[in-house]
Amino acid sequence: MQPAIPISIRPATADDCATIYAFLCDLEEMTLNHTAFRAIFRRNLADHCIRYRVAEHNGQLVAFVSCHIQYLLHHTGKVGEIQELYVRPENRNQRIGHQLVAHLEEMARHEGLVNLEVTTNQKRTDTVRFYEQTGFTLSHRKLVKPFQ
Repeated sequence: MQPAIPISIRPATADDCATIYAFLCDLEEMTLNHTAFRAIFRRNLADHCIRYRVAEHNGQLVAFVSCHIQYLLHHTGKVGEIQELYVRPENRNQRIGHQLVAHLEEMARHEGLVNLEVTTNQKRTDTVRFYEQTGFTLSHRKLVKPFQ
C-alpha cells in the first residue's frame, strides 16, 4: 500500500456533475442515463439530508462519496448511510477512501448520528475488506427486489 497522499475534501457542486457521472459509470460498470443522473444529482445537491463530498489532489477530482442522512424509528435517531464511494483507479491504495470515511465519521460525530452504515454488492470483496478495515462490521443483509 502506498502512503496517504494529501487531499482536500469539499462539498460537491453542480460543476462536478460530469466527473462524478464518469466515476459512477465506472463504479457500476455501465453507462448510466446521463439526463436522469444530472437531474437527480442537482436535486440531491439541494437536499440537506444528502451530503456529496469530493476529494481533490493537485487540483484534480480523485474521489467522491455520498452519504444520505435519515431519521430512523428503529434507531431512534439519525443514521448516515454511505451510498457511493469511488476513488479513481490510479489513486487507489493511497488511503484516499480512508480519508473520506474519516471525514464522514467526523461529520457523523458533529451532527449526532447514531451510526454510519454502508451496503455494498457482495461481489465486491475488496470493497467489503476496505470497509472492515475502516471499522465497519458485517451485521445485516440487504435484500433487493428490482422493478426495472
